Amino acid sequence: MSTHTPRLSVLDLVPVRSGQTSTQAVRASLDLVRLSDRLGFERYWFAEHHNMPAVAASTPPVMIAAAASVTDRIRVGSGGVMLPNHAPLVVAEQFAALEAIAPGRIDLGIGRAPGSDPVVTQLLLVTGPTADVDRFPQHVTDILALMSPQGATLRLTSGQVYDVHATPAAEGAPTVWLLGSSDYSARLAAELGLPYVFANHFSGQGVDEILALYREGYRPSEAFPEPRTFLTLNAVVAETEDEARARALPQARMMARLRTGQPLTALETVEEAQAAPLDGMAGQMVEDGLRRWAVGTPDAAAAEVRRLAERHGVEEVMLVPVAASRADEALDSTPGRARTLELLAEELAGDLAA
Repeated sequence: MSTHTPRLSVLDLVPVRSGQTSTQAVRASLDLVRLSDRLGFERYWFAEHHNMPAVAASTPPVMIAAAASVTDRIRVGSGGVMLPNHAPLVVAEQFAALEAIAPGRIDLGIGRAPGSDPVVTQLLLVTGPTADVDRFPQHVTDILALMSPQGATLRLTSGQVYDVHATPAAEGAPTVWLLGSSDYSARLAAELGLPYVFANHFSGQGVDEILALYREGYRPSEAFPEPRTFLTLNAVVAETEDEARARALPQARMMARLRTGQPLTALETVEEAQAAPLDGMAGQMVEDGLRRWAVGTPDAAAAEVRRLAERHGVEEVMLVPVAASRADEALDSTPGRARTLELLAEELAGDLAA
């Protein structure tokens, strides 16, 4: 068994279960970020998805501000802001403001995908200025400049020089990470000398090749002289393997529905998922998904986390705690996800405290 133990972080989609309101889902997630802060986790990121019945994470800056206000130590950030949906100046201003609220604790993870279906993508386009996906590299560098204490300098067509700052008197800037599940963002992160995160929880395909491209092509920057990366991993941990598998089933079924074009619903409870087995392609996708995740008892899940970190040479693993709830559990709590983090932190306690 591997003895390589990475630091742990959390990615939260703010899941919405059957019968639960958005208010209750957000309350449960804020309790989870408090717990992660107490347990010694490295960072806590919020995703951006739109128009999904099972996901309340549509506005990372709002959730980050709330999380920063109820924590003391943990880094909080986006995993990620989907840049095609937003004007670069707006992103820079939001995250510069967050840095002012929680200095030294803000991460800006940026993704190139829209995080939504084509209809919502068009709706975002008509409700405000958004970024041109083809100018993604330029917009990333613009955001870096705008958030810096020096700000950005523009030369107008008249020849006049115009200074722009995301906040008027910045002392520091958030750490910018590029996110992706293909080689595009890995290559760009290497070129710009930025940290990179591979979305292993969503797509485990090609991770070795993509991380190699990032590391081999990395151009050192002043902030990051060496490449810096970690992986995400879906995780469900319980006292028994059967309980862990039962709590993992609703999320695996939702992912299968998403990938087979079936209608999406709020996340099922454990009992709802067990009462209606999927068959055919969707059923096989469920089984394939569960095999790629860390699902099991604390020792088994910890071994999988260590194995993943050692195989890919990373010092940090970002967990996506996808444990579903049982029907009799309080709607404003998330005991399965909380227990996942508690059990793994306990199993890896020595290294987390180091």
